[in-house]
Amino acid sequence: MFVDAPAQVAAKLLDWYDVHARALPWRAPPGAARTEPYRVWLSEIMLQQTTVAAVRGYFAKFTERWPTVNALANADDADVMAAWAGLGYYARARNLIACARAVARDHGGHFPDSEAGLRTLPGIGDYSAAAIAAIAFGRRAVVIDANVERVASRLFAFADPLPAARPKLRILVDSITPDERAGDFAQAMMDLGSGICTPRNPQCLICPLRDPCAARAAGNPETYPVKAAKKAKPQRKGTAFWIEHDGAVLLVRRPDKGMLGGMRALPTGPWSDEDPALADAPIDADWHDAGSVTHVFTHFALDLRVVVTRLSARPDISGEWWPVASVDTAGLPTLFARAAARAIAGSK
Repeated sequence: MFVDAPAQVAAKLLDWYDVHARALPWRAPPGAARTEPYRVWLSEIMLQQTTVAAVRGYFAKFTERWPTVNALANADDADVMAAWAGLGYYARARNLIACARAVARDHGGHFPDSEAGLRTLPGIGDYSAAAIAAIAFGRRAVVIDANVERVASRLFAFADPLPAARPKLRILVDSITPDERAGDFAQAMMDLGSGICTPRNPQCLICPLRDPCAARAAGNPETYPVKAAKKAKPQRKGTAFWIEHDGAVLLVRRPDKGMLGGMRALPTGPWSDEDPALADAPIDADWHDAGSVTHVFTHFALDLRVVVTRLSARPDISGEWWPVASVDTAGLPTLFARAAARAIAGSK
């Protein structure tokens, strides 16, 4: 299953990368000695389960507002969470804050330069540690994201179902990872998977690895990687409460632990298998149905019903009263931004 002359695979790929590397705001040019670790770390956390197109704007906003890890470490939690709103997977934002503070507090504002050291930081797992070590510090590390996984699966015609077989695939990627320019090699694999070795209709004729690619030789590259069948996600239901008074809506801060932790949101009842109706409504009121929104989380899908009440007197209830006209500036996560839009549309 191992390819012949693995050093030639790396050489071919790096030659291609020197010419075709994507220009990304967190990257140094091909062949650069190193890249600013803060920018590499920030981009890698943002890019987890998120596209490059979605991350570009957030990365620019974060680095303009917090240009160093120390600046981010000193930021207010609420400001960081609000700036992250819409990017999803909010545990990443909480870990981002914790990691920045750990680097500032325990490492003098400098990221550890090894995989082992990086893995001790909040929110940095095996993949992120390898990517940061290779790209920011030039360490030899085996970096495997979804694009690399696809390229390697095709290169070796690796037929074992993923994700269970990832440890075996890692051995194969290790076999072609060079001692020098490991960071460029990892980014080259990512770029190849993003632009040429795509999930559908891969452009094998212009691929720099077309000759050693076992899947291309067999004529079936699209059959790789082989994935185990996915289980259907559970469906849950919930209710969001839009309480409006004098042109402002009540927002609450969700608990730090749990889904969308630490984010501003509309008050909600439980999210459960059965429709909770008005369970745990924050006040007794005349509620009007404004429709529902759906959202898919990692482990379940949610159907969130939106109910609305408009009051002449402000209720004695904890939370923030946010102007309805500027609710889009509140930093609501996508689910609640859509629920707010549903409530506003239902009043017109």
